[in-house]
Amino acid sequence: MQTQIIDGRKIKDEIIKEIKEGVLSLPFTPIFCDILVGSDPVSASYVRIKSKIAALAEIKFRTVEFKDQATTEEIIEEIENLNRVPHMCGIIIQLPLPGHIDKRTVLDAIKPSLDVDCLGTINSESFYKNDGEIGYPTALACMRILDSLNLDLTNKKILVLGQGSLVGLPVTHLLRSKGLEVETADIKTTNTEELIKNADVIISAIGRAKYIKDYMIKKDVILIDAGTSEDNGAVVGDVDLDSVMNIASFVSPTPGGVGPVTVAMLLQNVLQVAKDKISN
Repeated sequence: MQTQIIDGRKIKDEIIKEIKEGVLSLPFTPIFCDILVGSDPVSASYVRIKSKIAALAEIKFRTVEFKDQATTEEIIEEIENLNRVPHMCGIIIQLPLPGHIDKRTVLDAIKPSLDVDCLGTINSESFYKNDGEIGYPTALACMRILDSLNLDLTNKKILVLGQGSLVGLPVTHLLRSKGLEVETADIKTTNTEELIKNADVIISAIGRAKYIKDYMIKKDVILIDAGTSEDNGAVVGDVDLDSVMNIASFVSPTPGGVGPVTVAMLLQNVLQVAKDKISN
């Protein structure tokens, strides 16, 4: 059986089309703001990608840029101003932040109703109580990709590699909330390779370049690669794509897999905020 490469850009296009229809039905144009601190070129490129995709969804995009030496207080003051902007429907902080910035204080300064990355304490707690309408975009992206495969996962052995706060923990929660059985592995796990070998579905978010290879996986496994690393100047995922071809049934590539869908799910959160503004 030939491995099917999951086209994250195509899934992103489908979601953006849905979002655009929702945005055009609103009585106002939602605004989405990305705060960039410092001059990291990778962070700047991520902001540009979001700007382009927001434009496709008819969402007004704003960037606020701070120099490397900006203080926590200056960033919080700007966030408080943005919290009050009419039609603001999402504020995010481009991570990572420079080391001298108090990350938790900055993230918690975003009004919970505008915290579309779900990184503030209040939204994060609501998410794990199944209480909020905003979820972690990358975790939502992994779920959307799995949904796109139209497979019954009821009796599948699902493994989430990595238990980080942005992907591993929230995607494990979402899978378990659907009543699915999920194994997890992190840095402390001693039988990781055994778990990988037995898994029918693997969602990987460990950030280890080309870690998952052909000899480690079972035939027809589904691989959702949410990891990113740099390898010889190129962005790669946790899965060694060439190695797993014709063994895995489905695999999401990096780049072009989870990444584009993550931006789309972020904008889906922005649309949700806009809808909530109308109903409130």
